[in-house]
Amino acid sequence: MENYFNATSDEYLPLRDVVFKTLRQAILMGELTPGQRLMEIQLANKLGVSRTPIREAMRKLELEGLVVMVPRKGAHVAKINQKGLHDVLEVRCSLEQLAVELACERITDEELNKLHEAILAFNKAVESKDLSEIAEKDVVLHDIIYASTKNDRLIVILNNLREQLYRYRIEYLKDYDSHPALIAEHEALFEALCTHNIATAKTTITSHIVNQAMTVSRIIEEENAKDANKTAK
Repeated sequence: MENYFNATSDEYLPLRDVVFKTLRQAILMGELTPGQRLMEIQLANKLGVSRTPIREAMRKLELEGLVVMVPRKGAHVAKINQKGLHDVLEVRCSLEQLAVELACERITDEELNKLHEAILAFNKAVESKDLSEIAEKDVVLHDIIYASTKNDRLIVILNNLREQLYRYRIEYLKDYDSHPALIAEHEALFEALCTHNIATAKTTITSHIVNQAMTVSRIIEEENAKDANKTAK
């Protein structure tokens, strides 16, 4: 949790924007967890700022749906929900299908070599069970595929969408039982790109996304059931 409390990298931004960006990233990366209470004084002390930019950041985070303001209880990190998951993954599925289609047509031998190395690095990270490392290597892997589309607008859109997916992706990667299937999907996608097989690439990336959706959906249901049990008690 301490990792995200570093607001020094954007020295040219207004302080309120630095605080907002720092807290937003912490929420998206799962370092501030769903349902966690956000204490203004505690956050201000951690970031070395006054409570004013913290309060301003909270309001912006609330507008993005990342923070919920509860009367007399303060601010909490918004919980992950089924509707948000469905909406984001629905858009992602269409864009990723387009990305792999373009990649099949445009990927170079050099990019294929980089992708192969990235897959090996991801597999090694999985063996280490280091969640941060796994997430980082997964980003690198997909970045190579995105870059191979040679479509700058699509890359920007996918990267923006990925920020919204961070919370769901972290929850997915926490499910270590899903890692063997994840590795198999990456390898199948690599093979499809090597052979420039658009149909197989699109089918594989769709399965990749659907499996993620099913896993995270199950996690959300389990969390909802736990909350219901706590309320009943």
